[in-house]
Amino acid sequence: MKKLLFSLFVVLVLSLPVRADMGTDFQQHFNLGALADYNRDISTMIGLADFHTGSGVVFPGFDVGVSVSAVQTSSADFSSKDYFYAPFITAETQLPVFGLGLALRGTSYDGFKSLGGGLKWHGSLALINLSASAFYDRYGTDYYDGNHYSVSASASVNILMLTPYVGIGYDYSTLKVKDMGAASGEKTDDGTVRYTAGVNFHPLPLFYVYGAYTYTKYSHGFQGGIGLNF
Repeated sequence: MKKLLFSLFVVLVLSLPVRADMGTDFQQHFNLGALADYNRDISTMIGLADFHTGSGVVFPGFDVGVSVSAVQTSSADFSSKDYFYAPFITAETQLPVFGLGLALRGTSYDGFKSLGGGLKWHGSLALINLSASAFYDRYGTDYYDGNHYSVSASASVNILMLTPYVGIGYDYSTLKVKDMGAASGEKTDDGTVRYTAGVNFHPLPLFYVYGAYTYTKYSHGFQGGIGLNF
């Protein structure tokens, strides 16, 4: 299983366009007036990994996968890129108490690193799968560090091999500039609501692929992923 997930992760990473890394790009195009926009976009990119369905694993099961989050940059004043991309490795297991699950996620790509985790709750109402979660992530590059906090809720239904889902989340992030001379120590913090619609496809037992679209007041994004649920 580990070899399979590693191979899938490599394929996803190699499929992404590689340009000047995110840290260098930020340093070369830094604009204090656009720092809040940059912070919100990075926050949304991380928040896209909050959920990929409204259901979860059953104790003592696991959900392990890789995904790619892409967010359109909301301002041309801080980056040469049209989109921020990052692959995430995610893992979730169910705890034997209160229907809670423990989730971890992280990435190291394009000069950007992030590591976080959170708690998830899963339930159901008739045929509707429900989920709620809260996450914390620490992220950064050579030129900034940040903290990301998110809460999300999602719902899905199972239709044969498909599981369409919708969700809403709130991302809040603090970002601090470092190692940039006079700009070092500059800070920003802000939050934004995101709305997501997507679908899971289960072509084989235990295996799934999914894709989703996310909209925020300032930008929009996409997410796709593959994983094992067992």
